Amino acid sequence: MNKLNLIQKLQVGASVSLIALILLTLAWEAVLAPLKPGGSLLIFKAIPLLLPLFGILHGKRYTYKWSCMFILFYFTEGVVRAWADVGLSAKLALAEVILTIIFFTCTILYARLTRQTPQNQAKNPSTDVSF
Repeated sequence: MNKLNLIQKLQVGASVSLIALILLTLAWEAVLAPLKPGGSLLIFKAIPLLLPLFGILHGKRYTYKWSCMFILFYFTEGVVRAWADVGLSAKLALAEVILTIIFFTCTILYARLTRQTPQNQAKNPSTDVSF
């Protein structure tokens, strides 16, 4: 498998896992297992997940670099709720943990494989500073 093909697969993996995580958090807190019947305000935890979405979908390396740290908040929440909750909520929390691990792995590897070596950086200085 060549490097370009692997980079494309990592971008797809990060994109799919982020979109799935957004949909999971919305469904979880609105319908499937909200803290209160009829939904809870935890539905708003999906909003910060929209911040890196554009950059991830468009392959912005800078977004991959900061979003891999950002996703750790969701990983932590998933671990705590998988441990503390019962029933469907615990299973959804486990799904959140799995999606965050996939996202984290894809973003770390994408950022690593797309970095410029010192030799290439002197020839082509990076101007990718978009979010």
